[in-house]
Amino acid sequence: MPGPAHVERTRVAWVDTDAGGRIHFTAAFRWAEAAETALGRALGLLDDWSNLPRRAVEAEYLHVLRFEDEIEVELRPERIGRTSVTYAWEIRRDGEVCIRGRHTAVHVGADGRPVPLPERMRRALSTPS
Repeated sequence: MPGPAHVERTRVAWVDTDAGGRIHFTAAFRWAEAAETALGRALGLLDDWSNLPRRAVEAEYLHVLRFEDEIEVELRPERIGRTSVTYAWEIRRDGEVCIRGRHTAVHVGADGRPVPLPERMRRALSTPS
C-alpha cells in the first residue's frame, strides 16, 4: 500500500550542473532527499530522521535537465519493511518525467545495526495522503 506523497518544487541551480549546464547525476539524489525530509517534517517524524542511512539508491535518467529548469519532485513510501523504508520518486519538468528513482533507508540503532522502525513512523508512512 503506498503511503503519503510529497511534492517539492524547486529549480535547477548552477551548483546542480556540470560544465555543460546539464544536471550532475548526484543532483537527483539531493532533490529526492530534500523531498524525503520535507515529508518527514510534514508528518512530524524528524526526531527519528538521523537514524536512517541509505542502503540502496537508483535512478533512471530519461530526459536532460538544465540550469534554471523548474522541476517538481514527487516522493512516496513504496515499501515499508521491518527495519527499512523504500521511497519511489519522480522528477518532472512541465509534467514530463525526466528522472525516476528509488532509495531505501534503514533504521539503525546506536551501534549502526538495523533495528525495527518506530511504530509511530511506520503508521505515518503507511497512511495514504
